[in-house]
Amino acid sequence: MARNWTLEDVAEEFELRTPGGRSGVTPSMVSGWELNQHTTSMGHRKTLCEIYGQSPEVLFAHQDEGLTRAAPKLLTSVPELQRALLETVRGARECLVVVGSRSRDLVYLKTIEETLEQRPTLVHYRVLFGPPFHQVLADHLLRLLKLRDPSDRTHGLKTVHIGLVEDPGTPERFFCASERSAVVPIPSLTSLEAFDSGISLGRAEASRLLDHGRQAYAAARRIETCGAVHALDVVRKRDATT
Repeated sequence: MARNWTLEDVAEEFELRTPGGRSGVTPSMVSGWELNQHTTSMGHRKTLCEIYGQSPEVLFAHQDEGLTRAAPKLLTSVPELQRALLETVRGARECLVVVGSRSRDLVYLKTIEETLEQRPTLVHYRVLFGPPFHQVLADHLLRLLKLRDPSDRTHGLKTVHIGLVEDPGTPERFFCASERSAVVPIPSLTSLEAFDSGISLGRAEASRLLDHGRQAYAAARRIETCGAVHALDVVRKRDATT
C-alpha cells in the first residue's frame, strides 16, 4: 500500500535484487507471507526489510506474534518422547513432516505408514540429511512409495515427498511436525549415547517447522522411486533392527 505496488511488483523487485535474476519468489508466495499462510524465510525477510526500509519486528510481527505465547514441554524419558512423536503423527490431518530419522524406532515408522494409509489426502514430507544409517529406514521409504505414488494427483496434489540433502556442510536436524503439534528430539539428558529426550511444541511453532521441512525438501535431491531408494548407500546395512 505504501508503494502502491501489486504482488507482481514485489516479486519483480526480488528478481532485480537477486544475482542472475532467479529468486524463486512468486506473487502467490508474497501473498502467502502477507496473509500469514506461510512463514517468510530469513533470507527473504532480509530482502523485504531492505526493500521497505523497516525492521523485521515491524514487517513480520503478524507472523511471529504467536511464538512468544508458547510454552514448550520438556520430554525427559524415552516413553515420553515416543508417546509425543506418535501423538503428533496420529494427530496429523493436513500435513506431516518428518526430518532426520529415528531409523530403528519400528513403532514410530509403522505408525507413520498406518496414518498415511488411513488418510489418503494427508501430505507427507520425509527429508533425510545424508543416507540412511540403518536398512530399516530404507525399507520404510520403500513402503512409503508402495503406499503413495509421487506422480499421482488423484486428490489434486502430490501427497508424498521424499528428499535427501547431500550437502555435507548442512547440519542434520531432527523433528516431526503436523499442523497441530511438533516434537524435536534433543541430546539425552541422562546419557551421552542417544537422542532420547525432546521438546514438545504447539501449533504456532509446528507451522514454522512445516515450512522448514518444505524448504528442506525444495533443496533436496528427490528419492521418489524404488530404484532411487535401492541405490542409497545405507551406512549400517547389517545392523540389528531392534
